[in-house]
Amino acid sequence: MGRVRGLVLGLALGDSVGRGAVPPAGPLLAGVSTQLAAFTIEGVIRAWVRGEHRGICHPPSVIWHAYCRWAALQGIETHERHRRWAAGTARWPDGRLAGVPELRERRGSAPAIVRALNRPEQGGIERPSTQSRGCHALTRSLPLAVLSGNVAPDALAELAQDVAALTHGDPLAYRTTAAAAILTGRCLTAGSLADAVASGLRLPRLPEVSEILDEARTVCAAARQAPRDRARLAVIAPDATARSALSGGLYVAASWPGPGEAVDPADAVDALAFAATAPDGQSVAAVTGALLGALHGAGVWPDGLLGRLELGAIMDTLARDLVAQLTESPSGGAYGRPKDPTWLTRYPGW
Repeated sequence: MGRVRGLVLGLALGDSVGRGAVPPAGPLLAGVSTQLAAFTIEGVIRAWVRGEHRGICHPPSVIWHAYCRWAALQGIETHERHRRWAAGTARWPDGRLAGVPELRERRGSAPAIVRALNRPEQGGIERPSTQSRGCHALTRSLPLAVLSGNVAPDALAELAQDVAALTHGDPLAYRTTAAAAILTGRCLTAGSLADAVASGLRLPRLPEVSEILDEARTVCAAARQAPRDRARLAVIAPDATARSALSGGLYVAASWPGPGEAVDPADAVDALAFAATAPDGQSVAAVTGALLGALHGAGVWPDGLLGRLELGAIMDTLARDLVAQLTESPSGGAYGRPKDPTWLTRYPGW
């Protein structure tokens, strides 16, 4: 639980720190990656609920529905086919996040996602809705790493590809997202980042993703040779693509701590601040936060910053609820009584 919370809170804190200098007081505003990651988590929970109650589910479609709810709360125009949900239910958007006022606030732009939402059909690998390779494919999908304890590596990589390809159709975007989910999932159980990337993981059905996993070792070696080097970071993560977000996050996470050092909250925040100096600091800091949080747990993040983090309490609740869904099935199922009678109201399975 602690590492899952660390991953989710680290992603959100990195997304916030990456917006610019941290103010000495006042709220730390969430970025759009945090908002979208929240709906990814909610979508995963609702997909698992649907599977338990209906016996069949296509998780990417349920997660797509989650992004449509985000757009509705944001007042973003979507294709009329996606607005049919509003006409078909008494209350839509529904579920856990529909009543969170902060999710109605614009906290950045996600142009590829908005373009995809304005297409008549949800995107996919075979029918891409955009040709984007942007970072939001990856940052919003990082919570999928939590499924690594429940889903085989090949299946997790395929799911991550499919979720990324809902909005980002460039193969580099969805393959990098799959590699990021695998690596972040490893961090949830590894003793160190070096252990997580020490050996390339063979994914027979996805050899291109295996190649990206192998490249992670090269990035970590660069961090050992020249840690905390801004010029090196700018070369490794030169733009706002998914590949830069993963490579930059790996470089920064591998630069902290130094040899033989432990990571404390001050170090972790320094790492996020350094990540924010990348050309697209927000995405690199979000990936850095997810990796460090997955490795060291929620305790690596200062309580003072978490208390100021917009959506911090919501992200923490979602992290806990995701673990509960994967381990306890609170809503019961087709043949089981619910442990939590309110679960289906918060996470209806559609």
